[in-house]
Amino acid sequence: MAGAAKQRVQKDRQHREAAARDGSARSDTSSSGNASSSAPASNVGSAVSRGGHSGYDGNKDPEPAGDSGERDPDRAKPTVDPRDFDLGVGGWSTVRGYELPTEMPARPKPSTLGQAIKIGLNTFNVISTPAKPIYQFDVQIGSGVEKRGLITKVWQSKTLQTALGQGFVFDGNKLAWSMKSIERDVKIIVDLDAEQGRTAKPGSEDKNKIRVHIRQTNRVRLEVLVAYMDGTIQFNNSCLEAINFLDHLMRESPSKKYTQIKRSFFARGQERFPLGAAVEAFKGVYSSMRIVHGGPSQKARLSVNVDVSNGVFWSESTLTIAAVALSGRRDMNDMITSLRQQGEKGSAGQALKKMRKMHVYTAHRNGQKDLYVIDRFLFKGARDHKFEKDGVMVSVYDYFAKAFNIRLQHPDLPLVKMTKGKMTVLPMEVLKIDQNQRYTFKLDERQTSNMIKFAVTPPAERYKAIEHGLNMLDWANDPALKHFGLQITDKRTLVDGRLIAAPVVQFGVGEAKPGTSGRWDLKGKKFLTPNTVPLKSWAICVVPGRRGGKPDKSVVENFTREFVKVYGSHGGRVENKQPAFVLASGDDVGSWVTSAWNAAGNQTQSRPQMLVFVLPDKDAQTYGRIKRSAECRYGVVSQCMQYAHVLKCQGQYISNVCMKFNAKLGGVTGRAVGAKSKGPTGLFSVPTAVIGADVSHSAPGTQNPSMAALTMSQDKLGIRYAAACETNGYRVEMITTENINAMLKPMIQSWVQTVGQGQFPKRIIYFRDGVSEGQYQHVLQQEVQDMKALLKTANPNLNIPFIVVVGSKRHHVRMFPQNGDRNGNPFPGTLVESGVTNPFENDFYLCSHAALKGTARPMHYHVLMNEPGMSNEELQTLIYEQCYQYIRATTPVSQHPAIYYAHIASNRAIPHDPRWSGSSDGTPSVASKPRSGSQGQSGGGSSSGVPTDIEKLMPMPNQGMIQTSMWYI
Repeated sequence: MAGAAKQRVQKDRQHREAAARDGSARSDTSSSGNASSSAPASNVGSAVSRGGHSGYDGNKDPEPAGDSGERDPDRAKPTVDPRDFDLGVGGWSTVRGYELPTEMPARPKPSTLGQAIKIGLNTFNVISTPAKPIYQFDVQIGSGVEKRGLITKVWQSKTLQTALGQGFVFDGNKLAWSMKSIERDVKIIVDLDAEQGRTAKPGSEDKNKIRVHIRQTNRVRLEVLVAYMDGTIQFNNSCLEAINFLDHLMRESPSKKYTQIKRSFFARGQERFPLGAAVEAFKGVYSSMRIVHGGPSQKARLSVNVDVSNGVFWSESTLTIAAVALSGRRDMNDMITSLRQQGEKGSAGQALKKMRKMHVYTAHRNGQKDLYVIDRFLFKGARDHKFEKDGVMVSVYDYFAKAFNIRLQHPDLPLVKMTKGKMTVLPMEVLKIDQNQRYTFKLDERQTSNMIKFAVTPPAERYKAIEHGLNMLDWANDPALKHFGLQITDKRTLVDGRLIAAPVVQFGVGEAKPGTSGRWDLKGKKFLTPNTVPLKSWAICVVPGRRGGKPDKSVVENFTREFVKVYGSHGGRVENKQPAFVLASGDDVGSWVTSAWNAAGNQTQSRPQMLVFVLPDKDAQTYGRIKRSAECRYGVVSQCMQYAHVLKCQGQYISNVCMKFNAKLGGVTGRAVGAKSKGPTGLFSVPTAVIGADVSHSAPGTQNPSMAALTMSQDKLGIRYAAACETNGYRVEMITTENINAMLKPMIQSWVQTVGQGQFPKRIIYFRDGVSEGQYQHVLQQEVQDMKALLKTANPNLNIPFIVVVGSKRHHVRMFPQNGDRNGNPFPGTLVESGVTNPFENDFYLCSHAALKGTARPMHYHVLMNEPGMSNEELQTLIYEQCYQYIRATTPVSQHPAIYYAHIASNRAIPHDPRWSGSSDGTPSVASKPRSGSQGQSGGGSSSGVPTDIEKLMPMPNQGMIQTSMWYI
């Protein structure tokens, strides 16, 4: 462990030991449940005294108490869900009771790379924290399993608010805080019927009477949080409780004014942007409290990250209009016809199911607004459904005509059953969708396209939206913040950043000097290495349009000639300049691949090297089927192109295809060369292998397996990467031991044979994508340990040092440089190490790409292990320069290629799933009953409704060495 981190651990251990000795010395004089007269000054984490609490009901033992009689957070289990916070590895280790990893590197000295620059961040520093004692309370409403809506009603009731008085902050679930100490537990019953001025129905008088039990547990120890930020103690549960309180305090007032979705708030009446199909988007504000590194000469401090939050909601409209739009029908009559013919199992009926749990309202009773929640749809008309009214059976249609003078225009529409009452049924025509209701389903392609247009905004426009969010939060006039004494500046943080010098991109012939532009072209340049074997056996299969129009063969032949010419100009080696031509027929995609395979093989009497498909349009279903057949049946790489691009035959497009073509055939586009990477092995001072990993999950609510992907460099410069994929259970984030062994072993063997010339790498850099902070330690203890164990199976004495880096883009940090590019974005190579990073651990934000549209999102890199002791400057340079080596682009990418390739491969391998049905969204369609002979790793049992067995992917035959090729690119 590095020095600073070790000193903090030692100080913390001494502090704990002193506290334990002090407690044991006084244990015989302290009575149980009574506070001591004063807290020891030496104990940073001790609590102020207060009266003991009473009234335990015997159902749950009290939490362990400290010397003052209060609950001791350090000895009790956490009362806070830590998933909501940026705690770093040290924080999560404490919260979960783990030992702090000894290999965890401490924050090094600031980087000296490049030149110093000033960077504005969308973070806002806390000026002052509460000076008076804050008391924490445990809140139990009802049995403890009530829904949030009911909990909110009870908390806001006059009965409870009168009993508590003003000045309480509530987390909406289990915890509350106040500057007022309560000597005795609060035990009351809230009658919701009486609160709403209604009389309970006979026999149900107690149904809406909710028991409430509130007990004071401990004081929020802000002094412990200060001690942690000073670096004198380790992060502990007291720190967690303190920052949790401050975070909820910050959200207390906005939650009463706006629609809240986790940490985001959305105002009513904001400008909407229609996405289509009864869905709209509008902007809100996101905010989160965090502990950050203040800078080279500053201590850690509290800061608030504020960003734009783009919300997706149901459009506020009548239910009938929304239903027509959602079902994709022309008009009301078209939807009614579809429902009549196909019922609830048809497309229109399935669309209506998305409206379940939707909040709607009516105003047909003298303009009174009545609120309801949709339970389900009854597929019968208003004339057909009857109920008893005053002893007489009456239809819904007649009832509305007589009671409200409303003649339903579409009585054949389904009726809507509500959650309120046993059989509250209303016609769709009288219902309206309430405003600001979150749309929780996956957007279709058109909606996604519109959402991107809405969400992608340049930096100046984005910061205006952030300022709008700051006005919504209005910290200066927030009554809760004023009451407790929390002050936050509205001036954004300005930090010292670095601009790393861009490398030169070197080719076989020619070079590019992108500088701060982040772009170059391939004119007059030859690939660093061409395809390893001259292209001899290949075929072009042309797929006609769906309407039967045949493509012009001469167009394809002209494109082929130009393609061969351009590929040759870039150094590509083509032996057969007239590949076999195939015109696809029928709808069987597999037969197209077979025809192309046979044509290429028969033409040259050799194994095909490449199959090219010219498609009439962009169709994910057809694309997936081609890739599945080519890769899993024949083990051959393929290239798909659209006929429109073939028709245009533009040089730039052809060059872009050539990069992918060349990579799949074993070549390399170019390499990045910086001041210290000019040698034959670049920045790799010793033989180094780079491994990347990503696990992608299916959309929420689906039962499709997670996909794990591993990539590994296959050359001395870390440019070419082999990739392997496998199913990884159901929503399982950590790659299983079985998968690591099966996927990584062949790639290591290939590296040793080809790159290492029989020797293993001297070090391994492992880039892991897509894990939350709470899983960082799992990466070290599971994935990295599995990799080390795998290496030791080859040689028990093998102890290759690892560098482990997690890269993430799932954050709300944005950079606003004083001097940026023409759009206001940071230049490629912009590095930030303070103002938003962890105060004690080694993490940094790097913007390695040039954002053409919108506001650039930097990559957050967190170094979890550094066994070789690589300097941060070397690691940062390596990451940045290798972003210029992404093999199919003429621009640096936003994340290290090892994890970028892993992400691409995990999605590309989805059609390799035996159950994949070629759905339009590219995801598998999992059978209701899992097949046998599957991988025994799962995220849930049969009782949870998810597959207990996950079938493995179909393997790729390796006769053509596809497994170590860049088949996925």
